[in-house]
Amino acid sequence: MKLFRIAIDGPSGSGKSTIAKKLASEYGLEYVDTGAMYRAMGLKILREGISCEEGPVLDELLDRTTIDFSDGKITLDGEDVSALIRTQEISMMASDCSALASVRKKLDSIQKEIGMTKNVVMDGRDICTVVMPDAEHKFYITATPEERAMRRYKELLEKGEDVNYDTILSEINERDYNDTHRAVNPLRKADDAIEIDTTHLDIDGVLELIKSKIEFAGNDA
Repeated sequence: MKLFRIAIDGPSGSGKSTIAKKLASEYGLEYVDTGAMYRAMGLKILREGISCEEGPVLDELLDRTTIDFSDGKITLDGEDVSALIRTQEISMMASDCSALASVRKKLDSIQKEIGMTKNVVMDGRDICTVVMPDAEHKFYITATPEERAMRRYKELLEKGEDVNYDTILSEINERDYNDTHRAVNPLRKADDAIEIDTTHLDIDGVLELIKSKIEFAGNDA
């Protein structure tokens, strides 16, 4: 079976998830938000009150953890946690646990299996470089830290949360550093991925640009 897969990497807040969802709808593909997987794992670590470090305790937790997607929602051990994993606390925990080899090994194996059997749009930090290096279409979506912080600031304000822009910017810079300097599969642009800077583009503009790249590649083939 010939697969049609779109792989998207990029830093936090660049618009990956929003774009990936729209592309999935546009092309009739399944959307897999791998960042949500790490957030779900971060949520479980916080709930269980264990330290985010390699060891037997974390291994045992991973062995009894199931993470899946159903109808656009992410489930943790069968519980829909979609609305629980979008806080800044969970975001930072996701960044911490994503640096651990055992966590990445478990989640990468789930993601690779999905990518080998389904037509998907998958976004994350190492989709183009590790999970689906043979994807038919690969993109690296980015934006300035200031723009990404402002987007997150506005999003949280709309949800009624008491937030501070400077704090969010600091956390984004910290997460960028962690993501690009971790020992296991650090965030980087794949050599053959197309880079899209969304700093001065709205969602529709980014979507049309990516679609034009996909259609050009299809015609070229």
